[in-house]
Amino acid sequence: MTSESDFHPQYPPSIGAIVQPDDSCRFRVWAPKAKSVELLLTAPQERAVPMEREPRGYFSTVLSRIDVSATRYLFRLDGTDAWPDPASRFQPEDVHRPSAPVPTEFAWHDQNWHGRPLADYIIYELHIGTFSEAGTFDLAIPHLDELARLGVTAVEIMPVAQFPGDRNWGYDGTYPFAVQNSYGGPDGLRRFVDACHQRGLCVILDVVYNHLGPEGNYLARFGRYFTRRHSTPWGEAVNFDGRGSDHVRRYFIENALYWIRDCHIDALRLDAVHAIFDQSARPFLQELADAVRLQGELLNRQVHTIAESNLNDPRMVLPREVGGLGMDGQWVDDLHHALHVELTNEQTGYYEDFSGFDDLVECLCDGFVYSGRYSHFREHSHGQSARSLPADSFIVCSQNHDQVGNRMLGERLTTLVDFESLKLAAGFVLLSPFVPLLFMGEEYGETAPFQFFISHADKGLIRAVRRGRQAEFKDFAWQGKPPDPQARKTFSRCRLDHSLRTRGHHAVLLSFYRELIRLRRSQPALRNLDRTQMNVSAHATSRLLVTHRRSAQEDIVTVFHFGKEPAHTQTPIPPGDWTVLLNSADACWNGPLNRSAVGDAVSREDELALAPRSLLVLRQNGSDHLNWQMAGRPPEADAPRTEVQ
Repeated sequence: MTSESDFHPQYPPSIGAIVQPDDSCRFRVWAPKAKSVELLLTAPQERAVPMEREPRGYFSTVLSRIDVSATRYLFRLDGTDAWPDPASRFQPEDVHRPSAPVPTEFAWHDQNWHGRPLADYIIYELHIGTFSEAGTFDLAIPHLDELARLGVTAVEIMPVAQFPGDRNWGYDGTYPFAVQNSYGGPDGLRRFVDACHQRGLCVILDVVYNHLGPEGNYLARFGRYFTRRHSTPWGEAVNFDGRGSDHVRRYFIENALYWIRDCHIDALRLDAVHAIFDQSARPFLQELADAVRLQGELLNRQVHTIAESNLNDPRMVLPREVGGLGMDGQWVDDLHHALHVELTNEQTGYYEDFSGFDDLVECLCDGFVYSGRYSHFREHSHGQSARSLPADSFIVCSQNHDQVGNRMLGERLTTLVDFESLKLAAGFVLLSPFVPLLFMGEEYGETAPFQFFISHADKGLIRAVRRGRQAEFKDFAWQGKPPDPQARKTFSRCRLDHSLRTRGHHAVLLSFYRELIRLRRSQPALRNLDRTQMNVSAHATSRLLVTHRRSAQEDIVTVFHFGKEPAHTQTPIPPGDWTVLLNSADACWNGPLNRSAVGDAVSREDELALAPRSLLVLRQNGSDHLNWQMAGRPPEADAPRTEVQ
């Protein structure tokens, strides 16, 4: 029987086909519109099994013994049409064909894995279909050692819920529980997660709870999964606050717990939560965050929820006790937009709201650039200050799948700016006090684009996607015609060329990324993400942005020079002896200097010569640092600064 206790994570899953240890299988579906439901087995032998009606529109039955690998099934409603399971764990053929049960048991090797705090995450976002030549989980595993050597600590997978065909970004999924068959299905995902954990890598899964894709989406045949009370860019909104919404919430919360419990996922990235409309007193996102957190506690693992939101609303990550939704983190597009404008001078579309350098200062100090000021692009005031929130609440990047893939030609930053600017962008993100995210291939300067691609079968839908794609770019004044999203060659040209990492300036850039990550993970002041222990100085004339980070063990100053010409200035550091840890202009990084400056001693009396678009990392030597600590607070540089409190 269905009861409210089924919402609690300690109870077993209750919808879909749940295989039991004795090889029996319980099938349950929510179909309040139906008077009767039959389990229609299509393989290994076709037969129909009546399902028992339960309270609140659920139907269930138990088969005493099944051949899991051979069983295929549908649900037949009121003796007429039959449809795949809305909570299908596997669609071995496609989105229109029968569902298959999946064994709960799996030969895991990560029994001693307990996850990581979000502050330790250095995220690497990848798309399974284009990450390797074959586009599968199993063929992605051999590349994990490279990621571990790079120093990243978390792999974020773009959505893997079953979508039509064999190529898609993943946001057209129509079976939220079913892992894409062409990627390797649920066992492929579990092998990938297990392999990540063996290498100390967390796994973040991108999940989509704001809509389902249009092709193969049969949920509305079963119940009130969608509502016309709200609308999204993809059509009717998911019903999180209307009639029947308790069971819709249950469906998506069970989905989240399935990934955490059965697939050992460490964190969920929730796609576009600003398109989740919910006016209830206890918001769905709050309920979801609570359930995921409790599930992690029961499993003795650190698990996290991360929101993608364009609202610039600190309530997203505030605890529910103070009126927040209780998410652990959220993506921050503002830093990307400000950095992109500063490096490329593009100011069309949503970039028109950003000025570059000054906004980078604001983002470091607040977390958001738009914290209540007027947005010309939106034509209204936008956001709320996040200055009081911990820095590890924010995930930042210089590139991600959206910001690359939603360009008309899908160009990466590699093809838009020069080599020195690539290094500067990498340093600004990886040495920030926020949680950094890299987009696959960024670390070695991948040149393949990341363009939008689909493999729909519905010709009318294909035409609609082509028209919609063209319309998306009207605000950007890009010239030409976007690549055909349905064409296989559009997908194929997006595959990574991993061989680049060993060649020329690509290999140099990879080494530079490794060094930045090593510094972030090894230097106490850079590991310290407490913004009360950071000062930010802005020198607009010379386009110098200086951060001064402190810890009990050391002080570190990082100088970011965004100017296009060499700069000569008094060293913007407090008194004392300082040592150069990194200079991006060094010859070893293919910079304009003819030597390495690492290990050089520097004092504030020295004149600092900065190459264009460069960064410099300085560490304060031990004795002076200890004297400052004993004095209670290190003296500050004379340059104008914004104090973060």
